[in-house]
Amino acid sequence: MLFCVTAMLISCGGSKKATTASRTKTVSPRKTGVSREVKTVKKPKETAKKPLANVSYKEKVQNYIFEYASIAKHEMVEYGIPASITLAQGILESGAGYGELTGKANNHFGIKCHDWTGDRVYHDDDRSQECFRKYEKASHSFRDHSLFLKNRKRYAKLFTYKQDDYKSWAYGLRAAGYATDKKYPVKLISIIERYQLDAYDAEVLGKSYVAEKPKKPQKKEIPPSRNGEYVVQKGDTLYSISRRYNLKVAELKAYNNLKDNAIAIGQVLKLEKPEDDTDEF
Repeated sequence: MLFCVTAMLISCGGSKKATTASRTKTVSPRKTGVSREVKTVKKPKETAKKPLANVSYKEKVQNYIFEYASIAKHEMVEYGIPASITLAQGILESGAGYGELTGKANNHFGIKCHDWTGDRVYHDDDRSQECFRKYEKASHSFRDHSLFLKNRKRYAKLFTYKQDDYKSWAYGLRAAGYATDKKYPVKLISIIERYQLDAYDAEVLGKSYVAEKPKKPQKKEIPPSRNGEYVVQKGDTLYSISRRYNLKVAELKAYNNLKDNAIAIGQVLKLEKPEDDTDEF
């Protein structure tokens, strides 16, 4: 009996230890790390484009002059280039500041790269995607324009003209090869005179400025008749001649034995009824 009790106690103790051992055994959870890589996508920088204001071309030009006249005068003091010429070229080349090249490169004078080592842009001009100089500020473009003319021998003759002689400068630029457009000088002079840009030349030179009065179109003079005759000019018709001398077309034709209305330049027409050629006895 004592033996049975001892065996039972040993049996219970063993199972209890086993149970305890099984309970104390812990299973460590499996750690799985999830790494998330956040990529920042850089958006391309958008170049600020100058909005096309709903204003007339005249207003655009006036705004351009207001904004850049002081720079043009300063360049005239430094390098002797008439402010009127600089402004007129800037207005013409940049579309009064609204041109595509001016908007993306601050290039007001359409100066191409050539020996340029600075920033550049590519723009369709005479040929596709030509290289043009790019400037950080508009004032840098004006300065480079002055240096471009001053430092090239081909433009040396320009600096022999008076600084208030904008007409000689305009034609001199074309002769030196600055532009291929044959009407380039006329366009510059037209801009200068229309907006009185030569007033800035006078201001820099300390001269009093008197605006030129626009010339009235001269009336076309009527060629005088000579001994009752008229020499046909370019553009004349029988009708215009008859009105000019208060005649009828039929009278002109009768006086000159004309079968139709055809006349030629240089033809002499009689304006009076010819006298009879009968001999007097």
